[in-house]
Amino acid sequence: MKILYTNALAQDEDESAAYVAGLVRAFRKTHQLTIATPAASRLYAQVSELPGIRCWDLAFGTRRRPLLIQTLALRTLLRDERFDLVHVNGLADHRQVLLASLNLHKKPHILWTRHDGASVRTLGHKLCAWLGTDGVIGTCDASSRQLMASAYGVRRVQTIRPGVDTDWFRPQTASFGAQARQQFLGAIPSEVLVLGCVGGKGWMTLVQAVAKLPLTQRRRFRLLIAGDPPSEQQRKEVNALGMTSYVVFPGQVDDPRRVLAACDVGVVLSPRGAGSHAACESLAMGLPTLVSNAGGLPELVRDGIDGWIVPAGDVPAVQQWLARQLAAPREATGMAEAARERALSLFSLPLIARQTLDFYQRVCAQS
Repeated sequence: MKILYTNALAQDEDESAAYVAGLVRAFRKTHQLTIATPAASRLYAQVSELPGIRCWDLAFGTRRRPLLIQTLALRTLLRDERFDLVHVNGLADHRQVLLASLNLHKKPHILWTRHDGASVRTLGHKLCAWLGTDGVIGTCDASSRQLMASAYGVRRVQTIRPGVDTDWFRPQTASFGAQARQQFLGAIPSEVLVLGCVGGKGWMTLVQAVAKLPLTQRRRFRLLIAGDPPSEQQRKEVNALGMTSYVVFPGQVDDPRRVLAACDVGVVLSPRGAGSHAACESLAMGLPTLVSNAGGLPELVRDGIDGWIVPAGDVPAVQQWLARQLAAPREATGMAEAARERALSLFSLPLIARQTLDFYQRVCAQS
């Protein structure tokens, strides 16, 4: 199959970069793949070095003149390459692919994956549904239900979760974890619990909850928050809460496994969203994971089995959970194995790749 993947976002916080990169690695040896994304994006950096992958530096803007130029360039690419399927991953590239493919002699099948929790009832999405979208993927059941209740409901809709390379993201040795802990946190007492997250939003809820603990309890925690650096306002809030010495921001890291290996518990407290690569990677590393009840997060974690679920943005609920970890340190016993098993059975990359390819084939056959 000849496939074009598009991704409009250049920012690292975008979930779709890891999603597309995983599919590219899964399909690159068996299908002809081309990527169209801004050269400054993390996706471009991740896949441009892979053998046999063609990458196009293509922006997906909204201003009229650049939009026209970009659409004409994309139309030329679609006409010359005659793709079987275009898999789009955002509203901007979705719209532009639809415009570029109008009245083509060989129009590709167009499939969109919804990565966020933004409304799908807007005029823009209605036009995308009507103009020729052939299939839609929701990265969680909650997202798919919303899609079915929108204009996309007349199209083929299926839930396919984010895929994670569970051979790469896997439980590490004790020595690897100790070295990672030393690297990021320095020398800390063995009884300190390290709570970590790689990417995602909502971490300020965790900071606020730890800040409310009595000082004797607060000293038992360290927070390791990787990903996009905090804004100046967020740093001021952390400082005002007296949490500066308890929170470490390593920024973007080349190997997120080192961050997760340094932690005792993974944390993803996003206030909204669909699927979450951060939560999937945490579970695949064998980390019991604390998540909010937003979007598809509670579909990934089984409360009390391989993690915990708390209301989104609920600082008192997180504070109670923290106190419980100190009072009952054996609560997480057995959770590491359960977390790893959950990852293997629900979102390992080979499983997700098979589901995605099957959906590609059914969408193309139906159309």
